[in-house]
Amino acid sequence: MRQRTDMHKVQELVRLHRKGTRVREISRLLRISPNTERRWRYKLAAAGLLDGKVEHLPGIEELDRVLPQQKPRQQLSSLRSYEHRIRGLREQGASPKAIHDRLRLDEPGFAGSYWAVWRLCSRLNKSEPPKAEDVAIPVETDPGDVAQVDFGYAGMMVDPATDKLRRAWVFVMVLGHSRHMFAKCVFRQDAVTWQQLHVEAFAFFGGVPATIVPDNLKAAVVRAAFDLGTNPALNRSYRELARHFDFKIDPAPAYQPKKKGKVERQVQYVKRNALMTLAKGIDIRDANADLINWLTNIAGQRTHSLTRRRPLEMFEEHERSALQGLPPHQFIPMVWKRAKVHRDSHVAFDKRLYSVPWRHLGREAWVRASPTSVTIYVDNERVADHSRKDHGGRSTIEGHLPEHRRDLRHRNRDWWLQRADSIGPATKALVVEIFEDEDVLSPLRRVQAIVGHLSKFPSYRAERAAKRAQHFGIHDYRGVKDILKRALDLEPLPVEDLCTEHPTYRFARSVHEMLHSNLEKHNEYH
Repeated sequence: MRQRTDMHKVQELVRLHRKGTRVREISRLLRISPNTERRWRYKLAAAGLLDGKVEHLPGIEELDRVLPQQKPRQQLSSLRSYEHRIRGLREQGASPKAIHDRLRLDEPGFAGSYWAVWRLCSRLNKSEPPKAEDVAIPVETDPGDVAQVDFGYAGMMVDPATDKLRRAWVFVMVLGHSRHMFAKCVFRQDAVTWQQLHVEAFAFFGGVPATIVPDNLKAAVVRAAFDLGTNPALNRSYRELARHFDFKIDPAPAYQPKKKGKVERQVQYVKRNALMTLAKGIDIRDANADLINWLTNIAGQRTHSLTRRRPLEMFEEHERSALQGLPPHQFIPMVWKRAKVHRDSHVAFDKRLYSVPWRHLGREAWVRASPTSVTIYVDNERVADHSRKDHGGRSTIEGHLPEHRRDLRHRNRDWWLQRADSIGPATKALVVEIFEDEDVLSPLRRVQAIVGHLSKFPSYRAERAAKRAQHFGIHDYRGVKDILKRALDLEPLPVEDLCTEHPTYRFARSVHEMLHSNLEKHNEYH
């Protein structure tokens, strides 16, 4: 590839020749070879340009006609037979690597290298004229109109909660008109932190911009807009923040950082200036204290390269009064999260389970959480409220579970004794007897079934059934159920055995019934 001729050097060569400088000295001063100097000198002399006054040198256009630019020799690409296909794939937005891989898959005889594809794509890029979309349009921002926000990596800092190093991020909000900014280092980029940083930035400025331009992080934008035909889906928590402070949200297009170039440049400025000079492994509290001082005395007092003014001066003169006032009520950060009602009639949020009415099993729900409460919505209907500060891993409201099955979640013996006692003393006595009847095998499931079944009946029937089951030693669910099904609980219990020597013996039939039966058998035999 031949280099293009520098016409300014050619013009300097003419000037030096007209001054009478020696040939070798000209080659040294212009840093060209003697052969190049000789070639240029012969062509210029033939055109009559070496003679004349030093003050009247020939122009660049005239010299270009004498020494025309030599185009580099075009080497035939090894991919000339695939150029049409490569053009088509490139127009679809494929990268050189993707094009190379596609040709390897679809073309059996393809033997071109990746770099050959890259060179061809580069040549095609240079041959195309500029597009209107390639032009960077500078945007002028009115005072108080727009602020841009973004995160940047801030390095490792000490977390005072654990006294360990953690990855930290710096949040930056820049006012578009004055370039005055707020910055703070944090360890998280979740929705609560995102909202709290906005609140602190508004307090730092003493007002609220009319429009905020965020990046497409999940704390702000759930679904980004990739073209003009789709609208971004905003995080519900961010919507509540915008409603409280009365500002508009205008997310930057995906993969187009230049659309929020003001904050992109300021993030780099904060990282390379303020954060670069901090001590390694600094406590994040000390870093933020230093950062506030730096924002006021360094960043705010510098002369901005575009506005040619100090950001803090422009802010005080024009932008502070143009910002919207802060609302009178304090903002409480809210978190919205999509969840699913699982088979246990609970949704999971923040490592804890919260109950939902069981009729919503399998449906999608939205959890709205404040620092103290959790509210659950299904189809925009409020279906459950919980306290967020309850202890344990599960918050269950009894009424959310099926009425005939909600007690099954309890496996504590004392709880079932209390449940049986709420029906009556006979029921509790029966349950105590069942628990003490087994040495190894747990009777809990039988107790649950029996108590659950007895609770469906009036207390007087449940108590009589329990007495009858205890009288005949019935300790299984089927036996208790059969007593109530056949209404045996409404019949009087048999008379106790008359044999006082064995008062603990019990029989399903009375002594009179057994005597009468034996007498009948005796008469039939005789």
